[in-house]
Amino acid sequence: MTIAERYERNLGTIGDEGQAKLAGASVAVIGCGGLGGHVVELLARMGVGTLRVIDGDTFAAHNLNRQLLATEHNLGQNKAAAAAARVAKVNSAVTVDAVSAMLTEDNANRLLNGMDVIVDCLDNFGARMIAGRAARELSVPMVHAAIAGFTGQVTTIYPGDRSLELIYKSSGESDRGIETVLGNPAATPALAAALQVQEVVKLITGLGVPLRKQLLYFDTEYNLFDVFDLAPKEEQP
Repeated sequence: MTIAERYERNLGTIGDEGQAKLAGASVAVIGCGGLGGHVVELLARMGVGTLRVIDGDTFAAHNLNRQLLATEHNLGQNKAAAAAARVAKVNSAVTVDAVSAMLTEDNANRLLNGMDVIVDCLDNFGARMIAGRAARELSVPMVHAAIAGFTGQVTTIYPGDRSLELIYKSSGESDRGIETVLGNPAATPALAAALQVQEVVKLITGLGVPLRKQLLYFDTEYNLFDVFDLAPKEEQP
């Protein structure tokens, strides 16, 4: 299979120039679970040249309902290592740097330095804020998503934006969200991850309009899709 044939169905959407930009791009995916597994899969199939996948967790049986990379045969395996193995089977032209560690204050800037886009596929507020601060300090855009039950949210955060702080200003003392109550059914992370990947593609190719200072919210139980402004009050007209 030639590279041209592999990406033939991409070209009508992003063109040769867009495909070349993807091939030259480096994207960090933080978290390789429900959201991250789908994000890694789709970015590899789109042809993003370099992926840095970061996750210190291992697969457990309760991941099997929704985490694309989890199988009955790799329970106990590190999720970042599984992501690298999957990409090697899907698209050998993609370089994967698997980091089998959790993102922390001490390693965030080092691990995210040199990336063109950061993808937040995390499941706790603490790590998410660490990622956001590092993205801001490194001047790298970050695509955020979170899910719970039938619902999910996606936004793209440019350096200097305060979107994360506006979304999570009332998170309270808990480090985990409402997903601990509502659960994580299989389709919800797949949908949110697909929207994240579209944001990454737009950022890299320059096509379309990213969800900057906007939060796309969906609730598939009631077929609701809406976009809310995230600009601070002083920036609103």
